[in-house]
Amino acid sequence: MGDLDLAVRGRTYREPEGRHSMVVRGRDLDAGLQHLIARTDCRSVAIVGLPEQVPDISPLVGRRLLLVDGDSGRLRDFAETAIRAGIEVEWVRSTRPPFERLAAALLPVGGIVLAAGRSSRMPGSQKLLLDIDGVPMVRHVFEAASEGGCHQTVVVYAEDDVKRAINGRAELVFNPDAATGMASSLQVGLKALRPEIEAAVILLGDQPLVGSRTIATLLRAWRREGSRPAVAVAQDDGWAPPVVLARDMWDELFALKGDAGARQVLHGRPELVDVIPAPGRPDDIDTPEDYAKIVRLFPRKKPRQHV
Repeated sequence: MGDLDLAVRGRTYREPEGRHSMVVRGRDLDAGLQHLIARTDCRSVAIVGLPEQVPDISPLVGRRLLLVDGDSGRLRDFAETAIRAGIEVEWVRSTRPPFERLAAALLPVGGIVLAAGRSSRMPGSQKLLLDIDGVPMVRHVFEAASEGGCHQTVVVYAEDDVKRAINGRAELVFNPDAATGMASSLQVGLKALRPEIEAAVILLGDQPLVGSRTIATLLRAWRREGSRPAVAVAQDDGWAPPVVLARDMWDELFALKGDAGARQVLHGRPELVDVIPAPGRPDDIDTPEDYAKIVRLFPRKKPRQHV
């Protein structure tokens, strides 16, 4: 509120419709608190430039709070008051609003790694366990999500071998209906995301070269003011996963059946998706030939010779 202008999706509203976040300068905090009293659907607040005295912040209870100020003392006093009130709070010591940190705090995104497929075109063992540079393929994918900035990452699985490969490194969600197709796994993953998550980035467990930079690029693009509800990686023939999907699209995902996924929701609706160039490679591994191409990118290290 006030004259603070940040290019963050859902940045500051006076009379928004539906779920939203708010960025407010400290000098406008009284008006911001009145907004919170009137609107229970304001889920998170960033205060930039704190007031000298901490006001009654009870309207902030139940919301997520980010504090930004260059004065350590003011930050400490405000944060301690918020913590005592049971408010979820984080803070940044800075004289300028840090765009990336504000955007991430106001618009948390969850990652869903779809790892419950049957590997029908890959003979032998579960393909998600195949070795890529010394690590099971599926671990490359969830590490890309976590390191790329997802606030929560869930791996949807159907086989115990995949569960063991994750080995407690990510949140696991079992899909008993995996045989019915991708839609059920997608829906199980969405249900597992926490209520504060504003969007989901959907990753395929057989895309080990996506990388954390790809995820970070997608999240930055989705959080930008004016971006569409979905953001995906550009490809010569359109787009490829991973794809970020805003929460207001999830109802359509829950209506899917069988082997349908985000592509079916977005097909023929270019007004819903931004397609952006991103680092990394969206290659998926379906066949032994696909796997052989990927493995060649990781030459075996020569053993050291001991004198």
